[in-house]
Amino acid sequence: MISRVLKHGLPVTVSVPLVVVLLMVFVSFGVSQVVLARLAVTQERQLTDLANAYLDGLEAALIDPVLRQDPWEVFDALDRARNVYAAVRPLSTTVTDAAGTVLASSDPKSAPIGSELSPVAPETQADVALEQSQQVAVLDRTLSVEGRTVGYIYAQLDISPLLTERGEVLWYLIASNAVLTLILAALGWFAVRGMIAPMKILMEHINSAAGGTALPIPANVVKRQGPEWARLFRRFNTMAEAFAERETLLTKVADEERLASLGKLASSVAHEINNPLGGILNAVDTIKVHGDDPRVRLSAVQLVDRGLRGIRDVVQTVLASYRADREPRDLTPADFDDLLVLVRPEVRRKQIKLTWSNDLPPATPVNAFGMRQVVLNLLLNACRATPNGGALVFRAEVTTRALEIEVSDQGPGLPPHIAEFLANDGPSAARLTSSGLGLWVTKRTVKEQGGSVIVGKSAQGGARFRIVVPVVVVVDEEIERVA
Repeated sequence: MISRVLKHGLPVTVSVPLVVVLLMVFVSFGVSQVVLARLAVTQERQLTDLANAYLDGLEAALIDPVLRQDPWEVFDALDRARNVYAAVRPLSTTVTDAAGTVLASSDPKSAPIGSELSPVAPETQADVALEQSQQVAVLDRTLSVEGRTVGYIYAQLDISPLLTERGEVLWYLIASNAVLTLILAALGWFAVRGMIAPMKILMEHINSAAGGTALPIPANVVKRQGPEWARLFRRFNTMAEAFAERETLLTKVADEERLASLGKLASSVAHEINNPLGGILNAVDTIKVHGDDPRVRLSAVQLVDRGLRGIRDVVQTVLASYRADREPRDLTPADFDDLLVLVRPEVRRKQIKLTWSNDLPPATPVNAFGMRQVVLNLLLNACRATPNGGALVFRAEVTTRALEIEVSDQGPGLPPHIAEFLANDGPSAARLTSSGLGLWVTKRTVKEQGGSVIVGKSAQGGARFRIVVPVVVVVDEEIERVA
């Protein structure tokens, strides 16, 4: 039962006092059983001694009358023994000859003279059999002379006082043990709860740390504890402060990494905007000089329109990727296609052979901004790692299991310590160099959405990143959880 209490997942502040109470109950029950067992043994030994004394007296008085087959003298001996051994409380005593014929009985109605009784040869003299349901003890004794059996004695003793005494002792034990157990259980309950109350406080603060915020234990609570618990609480507070500083540092690192990625894009975006801007300025100059010619004016206006639309696309893509004040929304295919605008300058500059496969459904229930950040970071890293003229592969789809994104390059592959971190959470983020912080932010973003980052070697010999995020997809108008 105690093991069941511990396995039921009860709080320690409840299970430990409950176990103490149960132990007290078991101890009380065990003590009662031992006392009753000893009482029963003592009573049976006393009864056996009295029965031996009773039968010894009868045997001495009955040998001669039984040999002479004198019923009246046998009955007289039984009658005298009833008065002498009144403390034994004999109910009936019957004497038979060796053939089992009744010579005399203290209860002639139940065993008339001359009736037949089956002789019983007991294994030991004064064999006592208790029949508690009838509240009697059955005795028998063999009468022997020089090794020859001449008769038998059968007797029944009243043991109701013995059983009454045993019952009284039982109820006394039950009542006294119940009161004592309740008192000790209550004292044990409150004493143990008081001893482990600090553990409850510590567990509450540890649970708060699991939720992302480690709250330190107030100083007044620490002062009320004993030296051991106070020392433990102070160490926990030190850990909570370090945890809070770490979270603050990691948040700053994530923000700085996002801004650093924006800085890396600045030159590419400037080049992407500068080209159409130069065309626009040339068109404006053409209109100034040849604005009277309708064909020249129309051609220049169309060039200005195309250039402004290209600039608008670049600006919108940058805003969609880095603007923080926007509402969360589901991921769409356009979210990834827009990233082509940001990576296309680098792809063209290094003449990278880009294989682009975007098979997302119209809406995928994951955070669009977070996944855009992840994919953009991986694409920029892949472009930087891929040599001139190399190959880069991007694939995005929703399978029957999850959202799957793959980015493969033809670079030198990941450094061992970064690959170990992404695969096994090996080193901490603080040990990663600046080249690995972006991947750390990527892993953290994916993990926040319940996904995982799988690293490996691509078919081109470089690094291969595979992102798997569980999603809820709509299949035949039914929502199915895909894990």
